[in-house]
Amino acid sequence: MKEMVRYGLILAFICVLASSLLALVNTATKDRIIMQARAEEESSLKEVLPQAADFKPVTSQEEVLYYKGVDTSGKLVGVVFKASGKGYAGNVDTMVGMTPDGVIAAIKVIAHSETPGLGSRIAEKEFSSRFSGKPVAEISGIQAITGATISSRAVMASVESKARQIKGLLGNE
Repeated sequence: MKEMVRYGLILAFICVLASSLLALVNTATKDRIIMQARAEEESSLKEVLPQAADFKPVTSQEEVLYYKGVDTSGKLVGVVFKASGKGYAGNVDTMVGMTPDGVIAAIKVIAHSETPGLGSRIAEKEFSSRFSGKPVAEISGIQAITGATISSRAVMASVESKARQIKGLLGNE
């Protein structure tokens, strides 16, 4: 009986120690993780709308709806927004650059959990380049990737849906 209590106390001590170390590491790396995520987002913004010199967030109740991309003179050159859709293995998140007249400048898949070698091909330039220069109305006609139809359609549907929504918001300004 005494041995069981001793083992229980040892296990409890190990659990407290491991939890404390995990909390310490989390606290120490939290700011760095946030800064890295911000840097990745800024890089993606510039990648999908390279003609913009600055990006101004448009928010609603502290949530970023989209970013207005402006040139050095402050003129609107486009908008950037995130689109998310349900792929084969999970959500597919995309960063999209669009000109003020509703033409897709570029897209970048920023997160997905699709099957490596099949659905993951949506993140390749070969697929994302198919969107460049397409008006929103023509997105549904983009050729899907063979063997990754669900993933391809998830990107197309989410980009088209969100682009139409953002165009509507821009029309109300």
